[in-house]
Amino acid sequence: MTHERAGQQALPSDLVDVAKLVTAYYSVRPDLDDPGQRVAFGTSGHRGSSLDAAFNETHILATSQAICEYRRQQGVTGPLFLGADTHALSEPAKVSALEVFAANDVTVLASGEYTPTPAVSLAILTHPGSDGVVVTPSHNPPRDGGFKYNPPNGGPADTDATGWIQNRANELIAAGLSGVRRKPYGKDLAESYDFLGAYVDALPSVIDIDAIRDAGVRIGADPLGGASVAYWGAIAERHRLDLTVVNPETDPTWRFMTLDWDGKIRMDCSSPYAMASLIGARDRFDISTGNDADADRHGIVTPDGGLLNPNHYLAVAISYLYGRRADWPADAAVGKTLVSSGMIDRVAETLGRRLHEVPVGFKWFVPGLLDGSLAFGGEESAGASFLRRDGSVWTTDKDGLILALLASEILAVTGRSPSQLYRDLTGKFGEPAYARVDAPASREQKAVLAKLSPSDVTASELAGEPITDVLTRAPGNDAPIGGLKVSTESAWFAARPSGTEDVYKIYAESFKGPDHLARVQEEARAVVTAALGG
Repeated sequence: MTHERAGQQALPSDLVDVAKLVTAYYSVRPDLDDPGQRVAFGTSGHRGSSLDAAFNETHILATSQAICEYRRQQGVTGPLFLGADTHALSEPAKVSALEVFAANDVTVLASGEYTPTPAVSLAILTHPGSDGVVVTPSHNPPRDGGFKYNPPNGGPADTDATGWIQNRANELIAAGLSGVRRKPYGKDLAESYDFLGAYVDALPSVIDIDAIRDAGVRIGADPLGGASVAYWGAIAERHRLDLTVVNPETDPTWRFMTLDWDGKIRMDCSSPYAMASLIGARDRFDISTGNDADADRHGIVTPDGGLLNPNHYLAVAISYLYGRRADWPADAAVGKTLVSSGMIDRVAETLGRRLHEVPVGFKWFVPGLLDGSLAFGGEESAGASFLRRDGSVWTTDKDGLILALLASEILAVTGRSPSQLYRDLTGKFGEPAYARVDAPASREQKAVLAKLSPSDVTASELAGEPITDVLTRAPGNDAPIGGLKVSTESAWFAARPSGTEDVYKIYAESFKGPDHLARVQEEARAVVTAALGG
């Protein structure tokens, strides 16, 4: 249900009390008997709020020590690149981490500026044998903190790494932090590294900056108060682009944001509510873009189309890139998560490219981006990255900056906006209707859903069409989905249990329009209920 003030400017009553938030970080001790207060790495690291005893100094000290032990175990001896975004809890957590890393004789390279996730990934990949940490909860509300580890492959850590780190961190917390080494904070705990300079200078290797400049594309870039704020100004200056930083302000309360769909402040650049200000000013620029707090996600706004649905833009980006990057490997596949639009499947087939469909989580794209067997990896949640123009690896974590700049390259080279190009695709393949909804499920039902097999689905039809495929493992890498996906010729749904709520998520799409989509969603609930034994 959409909040009555969604899309409206935040009021003082909506703002977090930063002093209380930071005080709680240092003063509140977690209770490990409460699962919500344990270190728990999801698809993007450990997240939570100090006000809920879920992201406190205790968690970060223990997690940092666990990372030191893990990297020793793995033989990682190079420097650790440390980045942080603009959330209020990021700076305290960064300091805590530095104290532990220094005491464990880890060489840390950091910056006094905010550092986006893709800049850390790029740094790791250009310094073999290094790894990194980014202190960020991504697009989460201002009350949250986040802490994620990137191993030497530059991408999000896989489940083996995160499982080991979280288990060891919780052991250390249970032992009262006995075993955690710590050095008093001082300026000598890290060496300086110019993340911004290295990233901005390398951009022409992945984006046709000359085409954007020569075409005079007018760009409006909104960092949404996040870590990309200084990067956009530097990109404009160094590459002489007609680029305006729409809002150069940072504030840990994010008082300048419009409220998201549920009335919360959330830096979700794929949400029309969070992006309301930029959408309202779309006629000022040829291309307007937004990024979340750590700039690993992108939002694209055009004068003729407003905010593009992330699925729509991914399809356009894939169609453009594989048709224009002549030096990309001829056999490089298209990477997508299994809950991304079927439009991508159709585009890939037209391009003659193999589709590499994986479970939710960008970590699944890392090996392919590293070795070039994937030229592009994208998620429906507005996260993607792709190869350099010469076919070599760029970043193995999501990069909202290059996806934002790509929209301007597309306009510069084709003379048409991404919105117009998406309408071309719908004219060729049909216009899909896509949505995600939640359905109630107990903890026990969610556990069953995560372990279903195709034989547990007894239905033969979905919304009037024969079922053509039932998947519980991703076809791209045979990894478990943690749920199931059911497909027909013109529609599909996927069901996955929520990690934080007593619900499961139903993603669904139909190329027969909204009414058919509603039937797919309704019957999806019935299919899942039957499979769960209900």
